[in-house]
Amino acid sequence: MTETTTVEYTAGDGMVLTLKHVRGAGGAKGPVLLVPGAGVRAELFCPPEQRTVVDALVDDGWDVWLQNWRSSIDVPLTDWDLDQAAVYDHPRAVAAVRAHTGADTVKAIVHCQGSSSFMLSAAAGLLPDVDVIVANSMALHPIVPPWARVKLRYVVPIAAPLLPHLDTRWQEPGHPAPNWIAKALVAVVRATHRECENSSCRMVSFTYGAGRPALWSHDNISEATHNWLRSEFGAVPMSFFKQMARSVRRGQLTPTGRFAELPVDLLDGPPHTDARIALLTGRDNRCFLPASQQQTYDYLNRTRPGGQQSLTVIDGYGHLDIFFARYGERDTFGSVLELLNA
Repeated sequence: MTETTTVEYTAGDGMVLTLKHVRGAGGAKGPVLLVPGAGVRAELFCPPEQRTVVDALVDDGWDVWLQNWRSSIDVPLTDWDLDQAAVYDHPRAVAAVRAHTGADTVKAIVHCQGSSSFMLSAAAGLLPDVDVIVANSMALHPIVPPWARVKLRYVVPIAAPLLPHLDTRWQEPGHPAPNWIAKALVAVVRATHRECENSSCRMVSFTYGAGRPALWSHDNISEATHNWLRSEFGAVPMSFFKQMARSVRRGQLTPTGRFAELPVDLLDGPPHTDARIALLTGRDNRCFLPASQQQTYDYLNRTRPGGQQSLTVIDGYGHLDIFFARYGERDTFGSVLELLNA
């Protein structure tokens, strides 16, 4: 049996955020922090399946903490970017976990933009107390499918002055599109994405990748999880998409330059972390291509040789179904545990 409690922590700029602490019978292996992607919430790792990756971690002896950072749909929407998360959110979350557990170090499983912002923080030397990072889908080098590149290059500059954020719930009851350009985007999605009847699933595919669907395979997720996703994705500000567009053009995550802790040439040298970094992705990833993790793996091997990093690619899986597939216990959770325990 597990019990989940909410623990508040304060980001470096004063924003109040939360951690979800999943208490199990054990936890002897120490704390592990799970960080979700953008426009979702900490419970993304807890789909309505009989067994989740959180259950697998608890049963394996880990003390599990789920992070709501400033991108979470459970906190007020702001014009956030990856730099703010890297400088303000992740270091304070790690400090909060250490304070509550008394642990000297914390391990982390990070996903998508939770991964990219967490890895920026680690590369800048802001996470000295994190000794293992399992990073899924993308870490430091965003490589996207051609259609996603087109959207970032052409759609974002047109939409950004007129639309402060994108919300994948715009086709759902209670979430009307706010203006004409939002309604136009919804119409485009309705016309071009007919792979399922789940409006949120279709909007997620348009917003975050190139595929039908883009972030998972329908074969890998149950109908219960497919329906649950309607309430688990929400709004993301255009400030994030603009930063991602710059990063994709450059071929690596590009800080805004507003923080001295994150110079724009951050990756010109070795990362300022001694953590073991285990890169993970699905071979069918249509949000960030597997080449993204290969590029980061090559960068780490160049700048800190010695076997502190690894790369695992799982056949038959994509971006997010690695964590909430109905066959996760059979196909993917073992890989996550192996990378964490190595």
